[in-house]
Amino acid sequence: MKKEKLELLLKNEILPDLEIAIDELFDEIGKSDSASPEQQDDLEELRDMRSECFAILEELTRDEIEEDEIEALYNELIGFKSGELE
Repeated sequence: MKKEKLELLLKNEILPDLEIAIDELFDEIGKSDSASPEQQDDLEELRDMRSECFAILEELTRDEIEEDEIEALYNELIGFKSGELE
């Protein structure tokens, strides 16, 4: 079922990758003692994505997402994972 696949993708791949990216960005910021505007934007974007992932997980737990939306989210995240997330 796509619901379980989406949940596993978020918990086991997307969220850990986001946490790593956030940690790496904090390391970069720490080395320069201040964040550039670009780094601040990147950090905000990563945190927003992380929050959105947690919100999706919560909605999945409550069965608030329709099957077609689950499939669309899953496909979008697979595309994101394979193309954009480092």
